[in-house]
Parts: sequence; C-alpha cells; structure tokens
Amino acid sequence: MLTYPLLLEKFKTLLKENNLKFTKQRELILKFLYDNDDHFTPEDIYILLKKEYPDINIGIATVYRTLTLLEESGIASSISFGAQGKKYELGLKKHHDHLICTKCGEIIEFFDETIERRQEQIAQKFNFQMHDHTMKIVGLCEKCQQID
Repeated sequence: MLTYPLLLEKFKTLLKENNLKFTKQRELILKFLYDNDDHFTPEDIYILLKKEYPDINIGIATVYRTLTLLEESGIASSISFGAQGKKYELGLKKHHDHLICTKCGEIIEFFDETIERRQEQIAQKFNFQMHDHTMKIVGLCEKCQQID
C-alpha cells in the first residue's frame, strides 16, 4: 500500500494530466478514501465531509467527478448496486472479493486462494488473458438470516 504522501503526488499528477486543478475539496475526498476502510456511496462521502469540514465548500458534483477520476485511474474501485448506485473504496488495497447482503447492505471482504487459482485455470482453459477480476457474492448475511 502506498503511503499517503506518495498517493497524494500520484493524485496531483493525475489531476495535471487531466487539466484539472488541485483543490482542498478533491484532496479531502482522496484522504477520506485513504483513511476509511469501508465502502461508501458518493452521498455518504459528501455528507461525512460536510459534517467533518463545515467551513469547506464542497459540492456533490465534485465528489462524483473526483470519484470517477479516481476509479478510472485505479486509485479507487467501486461495487455497483444497480439502481441504488455504487459504493467506493480505495482501489490500492490488496486484492479481495466481496460478500454483499441484499437486506442490510453489509459488505464483507474476503480472499480465497482456491478461488483465485481456479479463475486463472478457467482463463487458461479458454486461452483468455485475464488482467483483473471482480467477484461479488450476493445474499443474506448471518444477522439478516436470523431475522427472516
């Protein structure tokens, strides 16, 4: 994992390459993802930043645009929830997959070596050059199963 100063330099270069200005608002979005290990909607990030930095003028459009830029560059990654939108996390963490509860929205991260090896075998079987993958298992978490 990159240190924050190195990530910040990478971000500044990315902004410059896209003819965008480095602003405190954009940096706060990056820092938020770096400091928080969970998965957040753009609205979550917007509300939490407004609460933590009430004196800084930040718009929801800035949050969306910055997250899109971060995702396109691989600094952030997202999980799609269809009509409910996306949840973002820092994309520079060690590879992992997700279990997603359809009732409460809980996201559990996991890594399984057998699954990783099997995906590589499948790609080889079909002469497919795999660069990356995303695995999302959808269902009910233990807590929600007990409620039903």
